[in-house]
Amino acid sequence: MAGVQPPPLRSLDDFLLSSARFAVPDVRDLDRWNNRMINNLLYYQSNYFLCALGFLLIVGYFQPLQLFVGAAAVTLLFLGFIWAAENQAPVRRFRRNHPLISVLAILLASYFCISVLGGVSVFLFGIAFPILMILLHASVRLRNLKNKLENKLESIGLKRTPMGLLLQGLGQEQEAGS
Repeated sequence: MAGVQPPPLRSLDDFLLSSARFAVPDVRDLDRWNNRMINNLLYYQSNYFLCALGFLLIVGYFQPLQLFVGAAAVTLLFLGFIWAAENQAPVRRFRRNHPLISVLAILLASYFCISVLGGVSVFLFGIAFPILMILLHASVRLRNLKNKLENKLESIGLKRTPMGLLLQGLGQEQEAGS
């Protein structure tokens, strides 16, 4: 965690409003779509974390115990997945070859854990919905020159950020900044 720098918060104009450009990704070119998502996740990570925190605070205000149980389940399953990927070669290969399926498996396992514990609605609105909105924005937001330059700095190791570490945990470090 040494040397991890939080990136700056991007302006609302750049993130969503007039200067933002959006387009549906080309689903036939999965590598390009994945590259766009990873680079947008890195560039807008402060905005994404702030949006997710806003959702968590709203849900936590109304259902604090269920939110805590849901967050604990997702965190434990995510950490367990990272541990397994670091210590088991087949899991590591699966994580690298199928990153989307890996994330969906973590979320699905979290959903089943939480459904047993009784916090399904909290999971859906407090955890899964913000993740869905973040991935949707990262998929459709076109990159600009500043975005590309920031991601190149990230990819050559001049900056280490929380999203960079998260993507590395999911096996996407080799594609960041491409």
